[in-house]
Amino acid sequence: MGKLQDKMQMLMELKGFSPKTRKTYLLCVRRFVAYFDRPPWQLGTDEICAYLHPLLSDRQLSQSSVSQQYSALKFLYETVLGQAWEAGRIPRVKRAKKLPVILSEEEVQRLLQATRNLKHHALLTTIYSGGLRLTETLHLQPGDIDSERMLIRVRAGKGPQDRYTLLSEYALEVLRDYWRYCHPHPWLFPGRPADRPLTPSSVQKEFQRLLPRAGITKTACVHTLRHCFATHMLERGAPLHHIQKMLGHSQPSTTAIYLHVTRRDLESTVSPMDQWKDWIPPTF
Repeated sequence: MGKLQDKMQMLMELKGFSPKTRKTYLLCVRRFVAYFDRPPWQLGTDEICAYLHPLLSDRQLSQSSVSQQYSALKFLYETVLGQAWEAGRIPRVKRAKKLPVILSEEEVQRLLQATRNLKHHALLTTIYSGGLRLTETLHLQPGDIDSERMLIRVRAGKGPQDRYTLLSEYALEVLRDYWRYCHPHPWLFPGRPADRPLTPSSVQKEFQRLLPRAGITKTACVHTLRHCFATHMLERGAPLHHIQKMLGHSQPSTTAIYLHVTRRDLESTVSPMDQWKDWIPPTF
């Protein structure tokens, strides 16, 4: 792609796209160009639809991956090439609305109790304490822990935007023990070498080892702790807009998904089957 790739890279940087998004978009565009073996300015709406349709219909990619491919091509044509994007003729696939897996507070406790490494225990405790994303946690520095105000400063979160979220008293105790033992610098959770943070894959692997150790059979990942934080906060009466700010969501609708997984509104509701007083069930 040559100069076109350089231009796209520059414009994505000017837009403030994350390194991961820039890498993904470039990969999507390379695949599109390689598929037709022609430069993109020679390809139009018909070719774009012909490329996207089999990715979904033949189940080569998930709905979210096809949507990502759509976004990459839209950015290429609209922003990089300056061409009109015919949204009416190139419909975006509707994403399936899947509810997140939620662990109970007792399950989260068991998970944290199952850790056998102080660094991993401190890291997972910090994630659940403030509802952080894994990448945000891995890029924390010791100075981001505000023990005076009991807050965690998240720098350049998704968006990118800075924000503050909660620091629990227990998380502060764990982090102080961890600090006395490890003296991490410059990252709060350094990897190898120490001038780089832990890799997300290493944390995810450790998390998967913890699940059976904690007796948890649900399909969960590290990001599940962020979902648990939001759900448990909501169940304890925290206002939705406060949770939205702590999570760093730009739209209230994103945070509202936790209304569908909380039991707060169901605690006083009884299933109709539990009111069948005179019903005699069959015997087998």
